[in-house]
Amino acid sequence: MPASLLWAVDVHGRVYSLSSAGQQWELGRDAPMEFKRVTAAQQCCWSLGCDSSIYLNVFASDLPVRYKEETYENQRWNPVDGFSERLLPSDRWQWSDVTGLQHQPLHSFQLPSSSWEWEGDWYVDENFEGEPTEKEGWTYSIDFPSTYTKDKKWNSCVRRRRWIRYRRYKAMDTWAKIPSQPMSLPDPFSDISCGGWEISEEPGDRLSLWVVSLQGKVWFREGICHHNPEGSSWEEVPLPGEVVQISCGPGDLVWAVLWEGKLIVREGITRDCPRGLSWAVVECPSLEVGAIHVSVGNGVVWAVTKDNKVWFRRGVNSHNPCGSGWISMVGEMIMISVGLHDQVWAIGCEDRAVYFRQGVTSSELSGKTWRAISAPRDGERSHSSASSQQSAGRFFSGEVQAQSVVSDADSDVEKGSADGAIFTTPEPSLGSPTEPPSNPAVDAPKARIPKVTSDSFISELVSDRDQGKPSKDVPSVTPAVLEEEVIPADGEEILLCPGEALLSTESRGGPQWSNVDLEEAQTGAVLDLAETCSLSSVTTFTLTVEDGAEEHPMWAWVSGEGCSVDSSSQLNWFSSSANTTSVTQSVQSMSLSISPAQTAAWRRQIFEQLSERSRREMDDFKHYEQAIEQSVWVKKGAMQWWRDWKPHKWIDVQFAFEQFSGPDGNKDGILFIYYNYNEEKKYLHAFINEVTILVPVLNDSKHTFAIYTDERTKQRWPIRVAAATELEMYDWLALLSVSCCESRGIQGPPSKQAIWSITCKGDIFVSEPSPALEAVPYPTPCDQMFWRQVGGHLRMVECNSTGIVWGIGYDHTAWVYTGGYGGGFFQGLDSSTDNIYTQTDVKSVYIYENQRWNPVSGYTSRSFHGYKTMKDFVRRRRWARKCKLTTTGPWQEIPPIPLIDVTVLPCGAQSSVDTIPLWAISSKGDVLCRLGVSAQTPAGSSWLHVGTDQPFKSISIGAAGQVWAIARDGSAFHRGSVSPQNPAGDCWYHIPSPAKQKLKQVSVGRTSICTVDENGNLWYRQGVTPSYPQGSSWDHVSNNVRKVSMGPLDQIWIIADKVQGSQSLSCGTVCHRLGVQPIEPKGQQWDYGIGGGWDHITVRGNAMEPPRIGLLSQKDTAPPTSSSPLPIGIAEPNGTAVC
Repeated sequence: MPASLLWAVDVHGRVYSLSSAGQQWELGRDAPMEFKRVTAAQQCCWSLGCDSSIYLNVFASDLPVRYKEETYENQRWNPVDGFSERLLPSDRWQWSDVTGLQHQPLHSFQLPSSSWEWEGDWYVDENFEGEPTEKEGWTYSIDFPSTYTKDKKWNSCVRRRRWIRYRRYKAMDTWAKIPSQPMSLPDPFSDISCGGWEISEEPGDRLSLWVVSLQGKVWFREGICHHNPEGSSWEEVPLPGEVVQISCGPGDLVWAVLWEGKLIVREGITRDCPRGLSWAVVECPSLEVGAIHVSVGNGVVWAVTKDNKVWFRRGVNSHNPCGSGWISMVGEMIMISVGLHDQVWAIGCEDRAVYFRQGVTSSELSGKTWRAISAPRDGERSHSSASSQQSAGRFFSGEVQAQSVVSDADSDVEKGSADGAIFTTPEPSLGSPTEPPSNPAVDAPKARIPKVTSDSFISELVSDRDQGKPSKDVPSVTPAVLEEEVIPADGEEILLCPGEALLSTESRGGPQWSNVDLEEAQTGAVLDLAETCSLSSVTTFTLTVEDGAEEHPMWAWVSGEGCSVDSSSQLNWFSSSANTTSVTQSVQSMSLSISPAQTAAWRRQIFEQLSERSRREMDDFKHYEQAIEQSVWVKKGAMQWWRDWKPHKWIDVQFAFEQFSGPDGNKDGILFIYYNYNEEKKYLHAFINEVTILVPVLNDSKHTFAIYTDERTKQRWPIRVAAATELEMYDWLALLSVSCCESRGIQGPPSKQAIWSITCKGDIFVSEPSPALEAVPYPTPCDQMFWRQVGGHLRMVECNSTGIVWGIGYDHTAWVYTGGYGGGFFQGLDSSTDNIYTQTDVKSVYIYENQRWNPVSGYTSRSFHGYKTMKDFVRRRRWARKCKLTTTGPWQEIPPIPLIDVTVLPCGAQSSVDTIPLWAISSKGDVLCRLGVSAQTPAGSSWLHVGTDQPFKSISIGAAGQVWAIARDGSAFHRGSVSPQNPAGDCWYHIPSPAKQKLKQVSVGRTSICTVDENGNLWYRQGVTPSYPQGSSWDHVSNNVRKVSMGPLDQIWIIADKVQGSQSLSCGTVCHRLGVQPIEPKGQQWDYGIGGGWDHITVRGNAMEPPRIGLLSQKDTAPPTSSSPLPIGIAEPNGTAVC
């Protein structure tokens, strides 16, 4: 899980952030002023300043925030001037939008705020519906509202062209003030909350921002999205009452607190209506006292009442946003914040520390206990350093030290110490006269000053506690003031005057403050030192902090909405981790000083002694006969089997696996399925060394997996069995998979030449290619390939022969292969102990609701008929739901940009490349180039954005560095001048698509380029040469193609859409193109492999040159048959490696 930030504001208005991977609060040093509150998302943070203005901090990213401005230039033809700017009165403006309804001249476009800048000047778009236009970019039509074409015809009376200009958001990693509207809002803001990024289908695409004004009104910020982070305008939301605080979750939950302590819930929030439709009132948790704070998450609601009690709302979800009831929780807090994964943070009532709720899981949303976060602040001394400085000052400084300055102040006075009393000297505010004390205090209590926050101000206004009980000397506002101890900062000096005592706040009258801007109140006046003591009686003391007396930070607000942690996250925020670190350092400091050479010699000596002992004990008994020549063990279980013959149905069977090992240690086994047929016991068997793959099968009602052999792969009819539980199914899969690998002598992680594939279920499989897989004319049949599963869950994967493997999940998260093996249902010895990490993936599931209209009942759910009439009136809508999977595998996340496609340079087998080019496309369609990718650092270092005129959807890089891409409109592009010195290239060349076809995917090999269009046709690019890399034309190769992958030797592999099997059509089948040679780059025919249910394959890592039978001399023996691969020793490289 990538690092994310927890945000907080202290009582002085300073903003801090704490990384989930860090141990220290980092101060936001670029803040223009003090802030009252912050609310964060994963890509930005909003804040409310002391000037009641809204500020935005967009986190820096390798992917810039760009917005495309466009306008259309319109012209009409006339017999005199030809095409000119003279238009008819009924025509649209000369410069307009695409509809012609808005007047948009070039000079009318202005930057929204000072946070934006133009990338360049206006230019003409020369691309029209995936095809290049003429040089000036004009498109023609008979009239402005009609259909346009790129070719000029005899009846083309009008023409238009599109002008484009990009602007870029430049205020990254800094607090930028949101510009006010032309008509300023009636009153300042007092609360702020952001969320709603999970309402849309694309996470983070849109954002909802809710704010509350001092008059209790609620405002909603319109138009916040990725390319417009500031939003566009404020819209007031009608209310049933006056609101003091509001909270917005990442989904469709919005709760608010009314002035009288009741709670209201926003209903009707959807993707099309993020503001919602109405409010519903929810009673507060306690009838005696009202609520003062509420915070919501994905499916939870937490509240705090005026007596600082914490409450949890049960039964909250998208269908029931109001919930069902309140549960009282332990602890007293002043505010609370719910973050991602429904994790909870809060600020304590007494100590003002930040607390984290531990034990919050999907099954126990209320958690178990509160734990204080003890991370130090930026620039703050740690406990050990304070203690060491204290000791140093005690023994080596020449100054007198005040004993127990903070903790023992009261006891010193009670003992009647003649050392004098202590008082602080804060700077007096301008215009506030100093007043000497009229009655010195006798008990000399610790100095205290009130801390004023917007939270305490609102609490004072809505609190109904202690009313009618004002203090004798303090005004009625005092109960709303939170007092904290005064502890001077590092290096601050305290003046001690003999005979003077501390001044209490009661003896001074009312506190001298009147604002709520999170500023420290000046509660007392400074004593005139000239009147109270002489210079000789003033002694200077250097402040030192005793053990256990270190001041904790006083927090006023915390925001965890953008902090992505869960119950399994390892956080270094707590004191126990700090103590463990210090203990470890102490142990290391006390360890013996041993040089690396001594350590190596010591280990070598132990290894040699152990080897000698093993040799002595084994060699002396080799002549004895073994008691058992082979071992056999059997595992049995009750399963269900999908019967091979008609009528096909599930029948109960006995499933058994018998494994045996011979004298040489090789293991083999047999699978048995015992069933009854016509009251006769029969069985079906398969040798474990003949099994080519074991595949989990998606079934709603049963836990099913399929067993393939080479013969059943040809028939597209595997052995399908179902277990009683999911755990039992995974137990069988792990056992059989390991047994298959042992029988074939395969162990450890996949090789660098491995072929990777992914099923439609997201399961990952790898196959070790044989040297004869691409041999001509007798290659290894594709159906004999053995596939084994790797833990994880992905949508696509790409690799190369240096061992670099990248994958993309269904939620567009990028993952890099760590070099391990196992994970998922492989546990214990079946999986590597390191390089296995937790992986999550989120997939959206869609269904359509269809209705037909009839005169009686209107739109109903009656089904469609198969013929068309004049009375057909239908409608439909799409329902979406997300499902989340959590598993383990040898994959590490690459944050933070979501991707839809990735490609890695396919290198030759003997090539040595230091930095390997890697290109990708973000979910927004931006083209990115990854820097710093190598075999040692496969994750790379950073992204380099490559500018485009339109969003892309597919990209591929060839062995010579040639980059091809497909735009969303189906057009092809080639990137020119890509080299190690210029990894991003210079410009894009528009390549015309095949006639009347829109391309969707491209793959580039060593010299060949293949693409797939939206109709499933496979195309080959002809005429590609080093001097003319764009090629000349497209040649049709095959249809019925879903995806294509070209290897470093120009191999062609595809995922076929439909392949006929012995029983039915097989959708999603791996196919290999045979006969691919330099003289026949398109190949000759298809060889069918594993399927169906496959969705992706990549062979870009298989750089093994096929053996050349013709190179055998006459003295050598005849070449072996295709069943046994040719030796690797006779293979020679086919030319020089390109990369």
